[in-house]
Amino acid sequence: MPLVAAAVCPHPPLLVPEVAGAAAPELDDLRAACGTVVRRLVAANPDTVVLLGAGPASGPIRPPASGSLQPWGVDLDVPLVPGQPDRGAVLPLSLTIGAWLLNQHAASQPNHHAASLPAGARVTAVQVTADAGPAEMAALAEDVAAAGDRVALLVLGDGSACRGEKSPGYDDPRALAYDKRVATALAGADLDGLRGLDPGLSAQLKVAGWAPWQVLAGAARSAGGWRGELLYEAAPYGVAYFVASWEQV
Repeated sequence: MPLVAAAVCPHPPLLVPEVAGAAAPELDDLRAACGTVVRRLVAANPDTVVLLGAGPASGPIRPPASGSLQPWGVDLDVPLVPGQPDRGAVLPLSLTIGAWLLNQHAASQPNHHAASLPAGARVTAVQVTADAGPAEMAALAEDVAAAGDRVALLVLGDGSACRGEKSPGYDDPRALAYDKRVATALAGADLDGLRGLDPGLSAQLKVAGWAPWQVLAGAARSAGGWRGELLYEAAPYGVAYFVASWEQV
């Protein structure tokens, strides 16, 4: 089946040390977990790496493309394809952080460029709106699954933003149970568990990952059985962050 591996990471700007500044060490464990799942993703030897995250429109974004961290106080452009700084299309925050993670992986390799990906592998991206309907998400899932002969999918999405009085969405007593349900689904590669997340409740809890997770579940369904591992689950700033790795059984 085309989809051979998947990984889930959050997309807070603070994941980038230059943005976090003196607070950067607070997310060292999160960065390490993200680095691990990206390495596993590349190790699956894909011919195509697809970044999937929330954005202002639904559809593919092909290189050249880049994102910017200037809105968060750092003059840093992040190319979609490591080693190719052409600006081109503008990436939303979710895909900017995904591209940053992929660039970090490339920078950690001996050649320090896109050659750190499997030979000939290409990188592309897909964005999905928070209010995308089932038919739209199903079409995006088909596009993802058909992006290559061996597709690795890096999914960017945060959980609820209502974990405490200082959280962006203030405190909501439903948030913890919701996030535990997400964590269980990601840990078990439970496609029905992800698809069963209530869209209305997800919106109320300001869950940025709901739509991307739906597309992940649709794309993974056509690729057979999966085994999942949850490497990180926490809400350090009142927003739930998950890091998970999926591989085919």
